[in-house]
Amino acid sequence: MLEIRGLSKNFGGLMAVAEFDLSVGRNEFLGIIGPNGAGKTTMLNLITGYLAPSGGSILLEGKPIHGLRPYQICHLGVGRTFQVVRPFAEMTVLDNIMTGALFADEKPVSIAEARARSQHPLSVVGLAHKADLPASALTLGEKKKLELARALATRPRLLLLDEVMAGLTRSEIDDLLPVLKRIHASGVTIMMIEHLVHVILELSQRVMVLNFGRKLCEGPPEEVVRNPAVIESYLGKPLEAA
Repeated sequence: MLEIRGLSKNFGGLMAVAEFDLSVGRNEFLGIIGPNGAGKTTMLNLITGYLAPSGGSILLEGKPIHGLRPYQICHLGVGRTFQVVRPFAEMTVLDNIMTGALFADEKPVSIAEARARSQHPLSVVGLAHKADLPASALTLGEKKKLELARALATRPRLLLLDEVMAGLTRSEIDDLLPVLKRIHASGVTIMMIEHLVHVILELSQRVMVLNFGRKLCEGPPEEVVRNPAVIESYLGKPLEAA
């Protein structure tokens, strides 16, 4: 579904992503891990058009999307969440989700149609009982769900999740896990950046590790998290005895 070839992004002298290759199959659940500053969010920003690549190509179902604007990529069926949630605080939960539905297609979407399209994402994430509350009244965990529902309202075929579990309590994480499983089971391809190992092990079919903007390794989750190079990228090398 997604093919990335030789993707690079530099900010002046800093190479954030370097000669990166990745293939993602249709209806795959790919986990993406790596230490802070590894280039994970930069990669998502490149895929979704928030950053222009310095080199390489990004193909969605065989068609190049690098160089397109974010809204154009959204129209092609790519949705995303952001690591830092920023809902429209003064708007209701339902109205926040409707903003995703309103701008999901090239053709204009009516308010009534956007409201209808928002009902399923609202229900899937478990916020139907808070539809009329202002977004400012939600907890962090609920705001994460709102962010997810707004992305779902764009009707993505490829969904990119940027640390959707970050900052949540264990009970909130346990509550969100089956939600992501249901979304994936509905036929949505998912790429998820996450630091929580137990989440990666439970959800991902394949895991890819980034470090210093380069692919360190990829493979089955259980093998990847035990890879000495992956452990070293997070914890560093052990001190040698004098």
